[in-house]
Amino acid sequence: MKLMGVVNVTPDSFSDGGLYLDPRAAIAHGKALAGAGAAILDVGGESTRPGAEPVGAEEELARVEPVIAGLAGVAEAISVDTSKASVAAAALDAGASIVNDVTALRGDSEMAALIADRGAGVILMHMAGEPRTMQVNPQYGDVVAEVRDFLAARLAVAVAAGIDESRIWLDPGIGFGKTAQHNFELLRGIGELARLGRPLVIGTSRKTFIGRVDGSEPDHRLGGTIATSILAATAGAAVLRVHDVREMAQALTVASAVLG
Repeated sequence: MKLMGVVNVTPDSFSDGGLYLDPRAAIAHGKALAGAGAAILDVGGESTRPGAEPVGAEEELARVEPVIAGLAGVAEAISVDTSKASVAAAALDAGASIVNDVTALRGDSEMAALIADRGAGVILMHMAGEPRTMQVNPQYGDVVAEVRDFLAARLAVAVAAGIDESRIWLDPGIGFGKTAQHNFELLRGIGELARLGRPLVIGTSRKTFIGRVDGSEPDHRLGGTIATSILAATAGAAVLRVHDVREMAQALTVASAVLG
């Protein structure tokens, strides 16, 4: 089990927007997350919160490139959270080795070839629609089956494009075009998604569906994040994407000791 620490270099992310927009603050934050137990640092320069507006490639790159360069070698790996091939290319040059693409290679026709050529890793995520509109009445017949089939199809596309299957991770996209009930069903269905044969990345950290249960705001959702993450880990998740790395590392250590 690996922890992926979130480094949002954005002014508008739902939980920590603006806190780490300055590269020095973002680098210090990333180093702290690595020191707390994050094996992977996920650096993003464009918010994908519900309702977020797009950011141009030049601005996105200006945000993430110096941070990735400053964090090179700090953690086991650095991922760049982008759907733009030009941003991904520069991020890989700066020290990233994984592309975390919320569009699962659909956002930029050049992304798959870039990742294949560079021998990089990729996280393929399910998202219904795009961030600006994804939470407008999302509907599924069977959310687990539909997300599983989507991820299977995108996995096949990635492999056909020449991306080494051993470098592909899958993410069901908790909170990306899903109601709270859809998210609960996906978390209960992790075992089914794991049958696709690739490691699963699960990100529940501070998300709105936790607040739907108890009315909590983002800064008060640590308990819900830990609960959902531990359940996901025991069901077969391989990577947990979280903001609160130290607390999550402790929770995993204790849970592992109890479970033996």
